[in-house]
Amino acid sequence: MRYSPNTSEDKKEMLASIGYEKIEELFQDIPEEIRKKANLDVGNGMSEHELKKHVGKIAARNETLDDLISFLGAGTYEHYIPSFVDQLLLRSEFYTAYTPYQPEISQGTLQAIFEYQSLICELTGMDGTNASVYDGANATAEAASMAVSATRRTKVLYSKGLHPEYVQTIKTYGWVQDLEVLGVEVENGTTSIEEVEKNLTKDVACIIVQYPNICGCVEDLQKIAKIAHAQKALLVVVNTEPVALGVLKTPGELGADIVAGEGQSFGNPVAFGGPHLGFIATAGKLIRRLPGRIVGKTKDVDGKIGFVLTLQAREQHIRREKASSNICSNQALCALAATMAMCAIGKEGLVEMAETNLQKAHYAYKKLTAIKGVEAVYPEKPFFNEFVVKTPVPAATVIASLSKQGILPGVDLGKFDASMANHLLVCVTELKTKDEIDLLAERLEGVV
Repeated sequence: MRYSPNTSEDKKEMLASIGYEKIEELFQDIPEEIRKKANLDVGNGMSEHELKKHVGKIAARNETLDDLISFLGAGTYEHYIPSFVDQLLLRSEFYTAYTPYQPEISQGTLQAIFEYQSLICELTGMDGTNASVYDGANATAEAASMAVSATRRTKVLYSKGLHPEYVQTIKTYGWVQDLEVLGVEVENGTTSIEEVEKNLTKDVACIIVQYPNICGCVEDLQKIAKIAHAQKALLVVVNTEPVALGVLKTPGELGADIVAGEGQSFGNPVAFGGPHLGFIATAGKLIRRLPGRIVGKTKDVDGKIGFVLTLQAREQHIRREKASSNICSNQALCALAATMAMCAIGKEGLVEMAETNLQKAHYAYKKLTAIKGVEAVYPEKPFFNEFVVKTPVPAATVIASLSKQGILPGVDLGKFDASMANHLLVCVTELKTKDEIDLLAERLEGVV
């Protein structure tokens, strides 16, 4: 996109063509009493050099993961990003989130989305997916809406092991759609099967379970799927850390009907919390209920392979009152980054990456729980690269102290649940070294 400055004469000519003399006339529909009268206090104009230096000083006030040792997780993860990913994303033809309707001029973009969809299906063990949605929470809420539409029921259950911010998003959707959204208790780190059996009645559209869950524990999806399907309800599995699927069975193998989640782990930086990308995949019978866009592979009149939008009526995108979802776009650039990263890592590479996460997280678990006063909260539950420890002082105190020493020790679960004020969620990915883990243990011991 080029920068095209307009002269005063250009502005006059454009205004004249629409019957105006001053730019201020364009805002006449805004009531006079709420318009800002004074000039904006943005200072005088700057030269390009001065502006670059000024913005650089502002940016330097941020601390990034290049400056800190981070053990943060809870839905956003620091993983290796192959160097070529950022370089290829600079190509101007990819600078849009728009999924094109005109296949004759958009084969490159459509093929990139198709490849992304293929990889997500393979990763999750599902039959179909879409071009991506906005983020993991949005994907989860859309999955709940799909289940409601498919079953014609209005009650949604979620495990309290689901990320609390995802729960808030589901409830926001549910409020608009007049849905009853209820939580199922967690027992010793995972969803209580007894509570699932008690609450999953014939009026429930779906139960939503995170895998691994917010505490890092791996849920028993097969048992929950059996209970759900006995009541003709759907199992929605949420995955916020897709790298885990390098060592865990896919949700599809374990009985999931819909899989929703966050794809940031592949090719996208933590970036202060976004932009990221949501993925949503489903069994074949539900493909036409997917929100957003779906790209398919076909052949043209000459027999050449081509890519087009498919399996959805135009009403989904142009007649919103009749659409099953109001998702009319996607995160194409973020999805492309994820696609390139997954292709670079490959099947064997993903397994190796996941195993490295697993091994380093378990090493950190042993180091931290060996500290006097630090307790393992769910010692009997399997976990991937996140685990919870209980500290003798509030987790917020631990975080405040270690942050001053250049270490982000984890997420304070007390921000989600006051009863867990002394609980710290620690995440260890393949990027953390033994020295960094040992340093975390040493500094944590100094605080507690």
